[in-house]
Amino acid sequence: MANHFRSETSLAGQRTAGMKVQEMVYCGIFTTLIAAGAFIKIPIPVVPFTLQFLFTMLAGLLLGGRLGALCVAVYILLGLAGLPIFAEGGGLWYIVKPSFGYLIGFCLGSYVTGKMVEKHQKTTLTRYFIANFTGLFIVYAIGMIYYYVISNFVIHTPIGLWPLFLYCFILAVPGDICLCILAAFLARRLRTILM
Repeated sequence: MANHFRSETSLAGQRTAGMKVQEMVYCGIFTTLIAAGAFIKIPIPVVPFTLQFLFTMLAGLLLGGRLGALCVAVYILLGLAGLPIFAEGGGLWYIVKPSFGYLIGFCLGSYVTGKMVEKHQKTTLTRYFIANFTGLFIVYAIGMIYYYVISNFVIHTPIGLWPLFLYCFILAVPGDICLCILAAFLARRLRTILM
């Protein structure tokens, strides 16, 4: 009886360890995808359009809020440590770059997006859309506020509210809206494979 109990305990421990290893692998994959997404870009003024937003949203949708945010946080830390994996390089100096706020927004957006869908086994396409557009709002809200503060009060290259809204929202958001739609369809198909 004791041997049977020990073997069941050992199996339970292996299952727990297996889940942790699987989570680490998924986090590594999504951190890599986010880094790769930084180099797939369409140059537009002020804030370059990249595929990072797509991969940060997918991380939250597929891995859940905690792991999705962890993927983005690891990506940010690696970039700040000096790896040239941000859209325009890397290093600690990136904190005073006005567009750094969007990276912070990616982390929080991925967390919220993941939390909105992780408790539902069969998430509808509508729920994915709502989660993604909530994440989009978070990314742009944090990104634009950070951009304004850093530009006007830290690096002293003033930007008015209208130019900020034009360059950091109107010109940038259409592509990200398309990515929200794409992420919803991809997540719906991929979640059944990963779950």
